[in-house]
Amino acid sequence: MKIGITGGIGSGKSFVCKRLKKQGIEVYDCDAAAKRLIRTSPIIYKELTELIGPDTYINGKLNKAAVAQFLLQSEENTKAIDTIVHPAVFHDFENSGMQWMESAILYESGIYRLVDKVIVVTAPEELRIQRVMNRDHITREKVLQWMQRQWSQEEVKSHADYEIVNDGKADIDQQIEDFLHRHNVITK
Repeated sequence: MKIGITGGIGSGKSFVCKRLKKQGIEVYDCDAAAKRLIRTSPIIYKELTELIGPDTYINGKLNKAAVAQFLLQSEENTKAIDTIVHPAVFHDFENSGMQWMESAILYESGIYRLVDKVIVVTAPEELRIQRVMNRDHITREKVLQWMQRQWSQEEVKSHADYEIVNDGKADIDQQIEDFLHRHNVITK
């Protein structure tokens, strides 16, 4: 069984994945994979350079400023980059041999089609905002901009098979145990 973990910014997906790792479960990180593939894939290098222009990479390294400028110009530009990067991540996950994946944009990207069950990690909105402000040292307004770019927590919950509440009070390990037991997932 393949299992996806998702949740909005600041919900605590990474924290839940660390707890899973303590149980012997390795989780494929879609965000880290995308960054790695953007750096290492000759196909992505070629396609991004054709899309954005010759200053996309400088001395073989991604020019983040040029990419950010391109992304901010329009929603179509974001979709164009996603059309290049997402399929590469999907393919990489399928070839990884891993059963678990973490993706903030599991539904938006379409990668949910590669998993059998989806766990959504949730937290109260104000707690999420504070976590991201503290973690990334950004303003409340910037956090809210990021949140608005993602599906709402309620919308993701309505599509998911299981919810892990990460509000600082609920027992994360117990919720993980409950999911593993309900779905007969063997660890270690």
